[in-house]
Amino acid sequence: MKTLYFDCFSGISGDMVIGALIDAGADPNFLVEELKKLHIENEYELKWKKLVKNGITSSKFDVQLLNNVHSDNHDHNHTHNHDHVHNHDHSHGHHHEHRAYKDIVKLIENAGFAEPVKKTALKIFKRIGEAEGHIHGIPLEQVYFHEVGAVDSIIDIIGAVILIHQLEIDVIKSSPIPVGTGRIHIAHGIYPVPAPATLEILKGVPIDQSEIKAELTTPTGAAIVSVLAEEFCSIPSMKIKSIGYGAGTKTFKNHPNVLRVIIGE
Repeated sequence: MKTLYFDCFSGISGDMVIGALIDAGADPNFLVEELKKLHIENEYELKWKKLVKNGITSSKFDVQLLNNVHSDNHDHNHTHNHDHVHNHDHSHGHHHEHRAYKDIVKLIENAGFAEPVKKTALKIFKRIGEAEGHIHGIPLEQVYFHEVGAVDSIIDIIGAVILIHQLEIDVIKSSPIPVGTGRIHIAHGIYPVPAPATLEILKGVPIDQSEIKAELTTPTGAAIVSVLAEEFCSIPSMKIKSIGYGAGTKTFKNHPNVLRVIIGE
């Protein structure tokens, strides 16, 4: 049994997951090719590099959004009042600020991924969609993604599932999840950490106290780990085969902001 363990001593986010998986030996070029099945590659560019985070060499994964790339011949110089979300026949060229939950489901269902990849990606998005719906008091069908819905979350979630499938992982476990403390600015105003969506997604998951004044775990990271991990525990008994470190965006003074994945038999 091939086991993957998420060691989240500095929390977890989507880009940290992918960085850590690449660092542990997953193939980023395979990821690029697989993600083309979504047919939104004119909206983003993927970058990954090695960097040192407080003394630990880790891989940093980035989704760079390409704005105003037009793949069609329509004149799109007018202002978009989010009408493009409902108007999919000629909206491929925009950077979508908002995508409806049901659009993301369609995107995943039509991509032709391997069945387990499709099923797991849909499950993770559902977890986020239900949390957002619960907080905003709206049914899942009416959920639009703002923070979590832009292209980078789509890439982070589906990308993580693609790489785990590529690594042929049988069992996934995780440490408890530190969420951080303090306040963050999001679209709806100044919110406590963890953000309401993150906390809602982590229902049923053991969280870890942390004194760090920052958002350590994002809704995307929370959803990935809460759906994938079948157990939250200390490092399981196994023979270690590979280890990967995925760098987060923030840097803390006394603490490497990385996610560690440990893969073993």
